[in-house]
Amino acid sequence: MNFGNTLQAVLFDVDGTLADTEQDGHRVAFNQAFKENGLNWQWSIELYGELLQITGGKERIRYYMERYSPGLLNRNDLKDWIAHLHKTKTGFYEMLMEKGSIPLRPGVVRLIHELRDKKIMLAIATTTTLENVTSLLKSTLGEESIDWFDVIGAGDIVPMKKPAPDIYHWVLNQLKLDARQCIAIEDSENGLKSAMAANLLTLITVNGYTHLQDFSGALAILSDLGEPEKPFTQISGETFKQQWIDYEILNGLLK
Repeated sequence: MNFGNTLQAVLFDVDGTLADTEQDGHRVAFNQAFKENGLNWQWSIELYGELLQITGGKERIRYYMERYSPGLLNRNDLKDWIAHLHKTKTGFYEMLMEKGSIPLRPGVVRLIHELRDKKIMLAIATTTTLENVTSLLKSTLGEESIDWFDVIGAGDIVPMKKPAPDIYHWVLNQLKLDARQCIAIEDSENGLKSAMAANLLTLITVNGYTHLQDFSGALAILSDLGEPEKPFTQISGETFKQQWIDYEILNGLLK
């Protein structure tokens, strides 16, 4: 089968990629959920950076328990209790989103609108829950923005989370596209590993939690997607004619 070298879709990660949701969003919501459930756990900025090595909120809670509160692992209802904690956290996170306190990262809005104008398919591939995705999109881009994305792959829709490639395979299957027709945009080492394992060319925009991670194999590593009036900082990889990512640059990367 002959796949053209023209860009057909861009696949976005969410947390850390579309918005810096981790430190002032998810972390805060986790701490509120712990307090609500009578726990004296407090995830500091530094600790949360370590916990981010574990993808998936429920998985992160269990990992924390194994290291800092192993006595609670003996609960008969452990799986359901963790799920309840995580659901409570999601509720607090949605409230934070509704306040509009977390904006999208530089270049994201501009690029999404440009890709839509060019009839390029948009997709999301993330380990966060669908509720978290829709809350972020609605609070930053408006209610109608959910329909801008041809496919949203989120949460537990696949058995294995990043760095496994399952979520990207699922999204590509839903899009009915080959990986060679697409580009992924990620912010973390686990995200890059996931996308690359699905044979996707991947662009990295780092954040405060991920800037020291290993991004070997990425097309380029940038501070963000950039704006004409606020260019990105090039960290490594492919160099471009301008310091903001647009359709032309992404399409050129496939060639």
